[in-house]
Amino acid sequence: MEQNPVCSMLGITYPVIQGGMAWVADAELAAAVSNAGGLGLIAAMNSNGEQLREQIVKARTLTDKPFGVNLMLMSPFIEEAVSAVCEEGVKVVTTGAGNPAKYMDRLKEAGVKVICVVAGVALAVMAERMGACAVVAEGCESGGHVGETTTMALVPQVVDAVSIPVIAAGGIADGRGMAAAFLLGAQGIQMGTRFLTAKECTIHPNYKAKVIAANDHDTVVTGKTLGHPVRALKNRMTREFQKKEADPNTTPDELQAMGAGALRRAAREGDVQYGSCMCGQIAGLVKTEDSCADIVRGICEDAKKQLALVTGRL
Repeated sequence: MEQNPVCSMLGITYPVIQGGMAWVADAELAAAVSNAGGLGLIAAMNSNGEQLREQIVKARTLTDKPFGVNLMLMSPFIEEAVSAVCEEGVKVVTTGAGNPAKYMDRLKEAGVKVICVVAGVALAVMAERMGACAVVAEGCESGGHVGETTTMALVPQVVDAVSIPVIAAGGIADGRGMAAAFLLGAQGIQMGTRFLTAKECTIHPNYKAKVIAANDHDTVVTGKTLGHPVRALKNRMTREFQKKEADPNTTPDELQAMGAGALRRAAREGDVQYGSCMCGQIAGLVKTEDSCADIVRGICEDAKKQLALVTGRL
């Protein structure tokens, strides 16, 4: 994939970006993905500035390859995170859950390449105008915070609307998904769910086991009434949340309290019944725990084979 524009722009071997999942995407996972030839990301959502700096420093001891940071703009630590990124010389960030306009000039002045995660065409166009070097078009099949449009519908519309590279996300976990994304016009992919079961992923084994055991209809979206819909694996927490959300007497504060700390409980404490096991719809395809190297290289090699088969099928 020597001619791939995403690889050339980011200095990576394979056009595969690891999702910046809060409480999941730490220095160890990011470094492993980067060592495999993709772009690993450290999540800033759950870290204050000092904690993020520690993760950045740690990642540099584990890899000499490019890696980045995911900036969740709704984080209470966003100002500290931006400062840490700029001062520590991080070269790439992805942004999500908000408008990055406030930080774009500062990031670009620090030499940071900004890739915006978008769930709609208008957001992609806005990101390009602000100076983003690429966008991640993320369909509603993905885990965590989601939009309304599917990857299949979203990616080609975003490709047609912008001139910067488009990276597809949502519902991709193997070479077939990557090949499909490229046929839709994407020039790279981002995966989160597939890396949940990576050997280098440090989440609790209970979380990994729940992902591996999932089937095609085991995820659910909650939180639409709050304006922050989230896709996660079904469990007692999601069922109780759905009941509360359907009750007109439930206040937004009550719902917010139910969700507070839920992802940490699942990812770090192993509570997969009352924690939030954020996960995409593609979980039913994820059945093994593999190294990041096997995941990245295997998917890219299979995608090449799948793309080669397309001509013969027409």
